[in-house]
Amino acid sequence: MKTSKVERSWILYDWANSAYSIIITTAIFPLFYQTITTQQTYLSTWAFGNSAASLLVGVLAPVLGTIADYRGNKKRFFAAFFSLGVVSTCALYFMSRGQWLSAILVYGLSVIGFSGANLFYDAFLIDVTTEQRMDRISSAGFAFGYIGGSTIPFVISIILVLKYEAFGLADRTDAYRLSFILTAVWWALFSIPMLKNVKQNYFIPPSQTPVADSFRRLKQTFADIRKYRNTFVFLLAYFFYIEGVNTIIRMATPIAVGMGIAQTTLILILLAIQVTAFPFALLYGRLAARFTGRKMIFVAIGIYTVVVFMAFFLPTVPDLALRTKLFWVLSILVASSQGGIQALSRSYYGKNVPKEKSSEFFGFYNIMGKFSAIVGPLLVGVFTLLTGEERYGILSVLVLFLSGGIILSRTKPEPDLVASRTTKDR
Repeated sequence: MKTSKVERSWILYDWANSAYSIIITTAIFPLFYQTITTQQTYLSTWAFGNSAASLLVGVLAPVLGTIADYRGNKKRFFAAFFSLGVVSTCALYFMSRGQWLSAILVYGLSVIGFSGANLFYDAFLIDVTTEQRMDRISSAGFAFGYIGGSTIPFVISIILVLKYEAFGLADRTDAYRLSFILTAVWWALFSIPMLKNVKQNYFIPPSQTPVADSFRRLKQTFADIRKYRNTFVFLLAYFFYIEGVNTIIRMATPIAVGMGIAQTTLILILLAIQVTAFPFALLYGRLAARFTGRKMIFVAIGIYTVVVFMAFFLPTVPDLALRTKLFWVLSILVASSQGGIQALSRSYYGKNVPKEKSSEFFGFYNIMGKFSAIVGPLLVGVFTLLTGEERYGILSVLVLFLSGGIILSRTKPEPDLVASRTTKDR
């Protein structure tokens, strides 16, 4: 598949920001946070901190998305949130033992910057490619994010953590903190093509009162919900199943630590996930061309259902060596579908929305993703506190995947979707 300069620039942002996803969200920062807080408060404060940051982004997403649909605003909003994310990620370097409250607050700002920038990045998919190429381009973004953005800076961080003495660092905590600077620099450097080359091609006419008009447009969109029935049914399905995906991503490290998985082993497992996810994300894009993206989303939901059952029973395995091996299997299963389900959800939704209102509609898309990032970790945190066992919190995620799959079955397959849109256009 030959890609254009604009498509490559858009894909490269996934390469840029994926360093944040693996180092800050999933691997290194959670391990660092464990060292500066207590075991009793670690999982619950981590879960509640993620929920609070996601709540704020979720509330702002549709409003910001609506305002961004005016000409030129999409790039400005993207740049503003991207800058917040990079600066706050750098600020994590200055956190130290005992400063767990400051650390979780600064981390929350980085989540807001990262998530807000992603809202507009996703919306730019409409501007950079055609409907026929969306599955491939969206999947390519996730794939190259895994193999480059996640793997290269993550490998460097692993070397820093495991060989910190060779770099003249006092302890492993200093290596963790240095990896935060690496993340911010990587993120900023490889975002330059996106900032330079990607432009907003679809927009609504300018307004003298853009903020007030944006709220009126939001109200009208809610009023026209029947007109976009398939879009909103999909959003409801997406809310449930992506809630499960996000929960597994955000809670994987704390849960693994609770199972007794060694930190060194966990880091290697997370690295293996990034490498494995690369070909599978591309594979999902290719299979979507043959079987449709919607069917491949069903496949991914089925695999995640197996993952939840495995995660529930793993803590009961008495032998740590066997438990670790099974955790490797579970992790590879996650890697096989993580990029695919996210990429094909983004492209399926992109085919549903009016192009000139892409930011507004992707605001709703992101609000579903962000509110799901509130409920999932919150469920894990609450059930862990109530039962004293993390595995019951894990089991609660199962209902999210099942609900998402059932609701997704009520949406239109891509051929019917295209046909209905063509008829409407005529």
